[in-house]
Amino acid sequence: MNSRGGTPGGTVEGRVPEDLAVVVDATGTITVWSAGARQLLGYEAEEVVGHPAAGLLAAELPETARRHVAEGRRWATEVALRHRSGGRIVVRLKAIPLADGEGARPWLVTAAPEHMAGPVEPGAEALWDLTLAQLPLPVAVYDTEARLVAANEVMTRVMGRSVAEMRGLTLWEIEPNPPFDEYDRLQRQVLRTGEPLFHENFGQAPGEVRGHAWSMFLSPLKDGSGAVRGLSAAVFDTTEQYWARRHLSVLNDASLRIGSTLDVTRTAEELAEVAVTGFADFVTVDLLESVAFGEEPETVLPDRPLTVRRTAQRSVLDGCPESVVPTGERTFYPVDTPPMRALIAGRGNRPGPLDPGMREWIESSPARAETVARYMIHSVLMVPLRARGVTLGLVHFLRHRTAEPFSEDDLLLAEEIVARAAVSVDNARRYTHERRTALALQRSLLPERPPDLAAMEVAYRYLPAGSGADVGGDWFDVIPLSGARVALVVGDVVGHGIHASATMGRLRTAVRTLADVDLAPDELLTQLDDLVVRLDREEGPDTRDGGADAPTPGEVGATCLYAVYDPVSRRCTMARAGHPPPAVVTPAGEVRFLKLPTGPPLGLGGLPFESMEVELEEGSLLALYTDGLVEAADRDIEVGLNLLHGALADRAGPLEETCDEVLRAVLPARPADDIVLMLARTSALDAAKVRTWHLQRDPAAVARARKSASEQVTAWGLGETSFATELIVSELVTNAVRYGDDPVVLRLIRDHALICEVSDGSSTAPHLRRARVFDEGGRGLLLVAQMAERWGSRQTATGKTIWAELGLPDD
Repeated sequence: MNSRGGTPGGTVEGRVPEDLAVVVDATGTITVWSAGARQLLGYEAEEVVGHPAAGLLAAELPETARRHVAEGRRWATEVALRHRSGGRIVVRLKAIPLADGEGARPWLVTAAPEHMAGPVEPGAEALWDLTLAQLPLPVAVYDTEARLVAANEVMTRVMGRSVAEMRGLTLWEIEPNPPFDEYDRLQRQVLRTGEPLFHENFGQAPGEVRGHAWSMFLSPLKDGSGAVRGLSAAVFDTTEQYWARRHLSVLNDASLRIGSTLDVTRTAEELAEVAVTGFADFVTVDLLESVAFGEEPETVLPDRPLTVRRTAQRSVLDGCPESVVPTGERTFYPVDTPPMRALIAGRGNRPGPLDPGMREWIESSPARAETVARYMIHSVLMVPLRARGVTLGLVHFLRHRTAEPFSEDDLLLAEEIVARAAVSVDNARRYTHERRTALALQRSLLPERPPDLAAMEVAYRYLPAGSGADVGGDWFDVIPLSGARVALVVGDVVGHGIHASATMGRLRTAVRTLADVDLAPDELLTQLDDLVVRLDREEGPDTRDGGADAPTPGEVGATCLYAVYDPVSRRCTMARAGHPPPAVVTPAGEVRFLKLPTGPPLGLGGLPFESMEVELEEGSLLALYTDGLVEAADRDIEVGLNLLHGALADRAGPLEETCDEVLRAVLPARPADDIVLMLARTSALDAAKVRTWHLQRDPAAVARARKSASEQVTAWGLGETSFATELIVSELVTNAVRYGDDPVVLRLIRDHALICEVSDGSSTAPHLRRARVFDEGGRGLLLVAQMAERWGSRQTATGKTIWAELGLPDD
């Protein structure tokens, strides 16, 4: 059988493959494409199956062939076909209708002998029967009871039985095992309805040693009156097309399922899950130890063994019994072994079962050798995980349930799957590294534990966002102030990532600095607002272009709540900048959200902030938090506030337990933002630890103040501090009498330190200066600074207060 084919513009002769077979359905669409057809025309099955057969014609069919197609009669003639390269091939084909010619029917197209042309006349039936018997496709004929009448040689070979052994039997009687029960049912359906059927299945035929994909055409055989006299079965081996579809399915599955999260371990698990679904029977993913922990991968050296971590593994068997290394454990690749050679080469390999290196690798571990023998592992692929030119690990694909060994096409598919997964693994590794860095930076900028406060008990929780989001810029702080007062601050920087954490650190430092100056809450927020505006202006074009998380102009912003509690007066002064309102719980369990003036978020500039002062009962609970606690994509903020209200009611237990109970009750199911919760239980300073004197602006008042202070510290049992106290009181009262205005007030507080405070009606702030040798004054504050552990001044509503702290003597 010859053909005349060639390149574009020419025609040459070539030999027609003997296994040429194409099936065209009733609509003219190609449904089966054999290897011989691919060899003849150059098209792969996936390029033509499902497409019109007319697209392969380089010229119309001859008139005789077209007429017999319309009549449903067999024909044979020369046909001009279009080669994939664009050339024209003339080949002699024969076509057999798979059902009789009552309208359109599926057709089997094969190569025709040179002497066979046109419709097959009755005189040629014997020759035609001989042709059918010798077709390279399994063909069989059954009677009206689905009992075998005849079968060609290929069918007997597939079934593993001769025609004599099968004649007169149904398929279920010939092979009483699935899927032959289904085949028998389909045959009886064709005999009953008189309609042809097409069926696909993958399985192992009785006469075969491995599975095949079969496409089966069952066609009724009718006489001239249209009565069904039997049926024919034509079977095509479409294994190549089956595996091509499976490969495409695996690739599609890989693109959809791998990389759904930015977690290294989960990405490796997704790779293993995809590979086990329709490709391999057992898959392991070993990552370099540094990659498994989100760090930069180390260099793989050919002369050194490599330590890897079994990050994921999946099997078609429950529990991965084939595994010799548990998930999460370390294992080693010795020098010059197949895994090391694959990693060094940077490409996949397909070592054969008799490969000496492979045998040595298997036998080097008794557990591995036992597993290979027990589960009859017969085929292996080793493919390196590489992304952006860097090796991340190695993936093993193994087969034991699937009879087909891995082919070169399978190796290409495995490399494609692994290449896609490697990018996702590397992205997850980079994300993990950046997030860990940002989280470490953020934690280093946050307080490790609450300070020891006499007038307040504080507990807090900080929860970074989940693995699906970058670390945010939430922060909190507890700052001891002068006069036994305490400042509480909670803030939230706009954005996520390292930039947000760095901005948070700058704002937290600024708040501490401004708190040391003892600014009122509204003034502190005004200063902080100016700082955020400057930070935004400092973010020049070079900075913004340098990172994905760098803000654009106007995007450096934050919210903040700042509160100052005075345990002497039990009054708390608060101001907020775009932050959620704080909640107060009374000792009786009543919860209310304070209606603080809503200031603008930090960074807008030029807008005022207002403070509000509230008196808190001793034992009150103050709750400060960030919006991540009460806001969520699936619920309104009012829902979160109501949950918080309910969670805080009747919480009189330890603060640490209360924090956990509040989080359990209020926390969103999937937090998308960082969360800060800070609880502070207030107490009043014992009146016996505070002593106040109102002084007149008279130089004689200095001596009286000095004497009263000395007597008081002695009464408190702090006689060792008497001299230092007298000196500090003398200098501070002298300055107030000499330079200040009425009223002049002296106050001593015994807290964690002995605090001396002198207030007057002047707002002029004091400052240290160096006195010259012959100056009579100017040394007072210098002496105070030398004697005290800390000193400073703060503005008040009526003037200023200068304070100094002395350490308490050891008990």
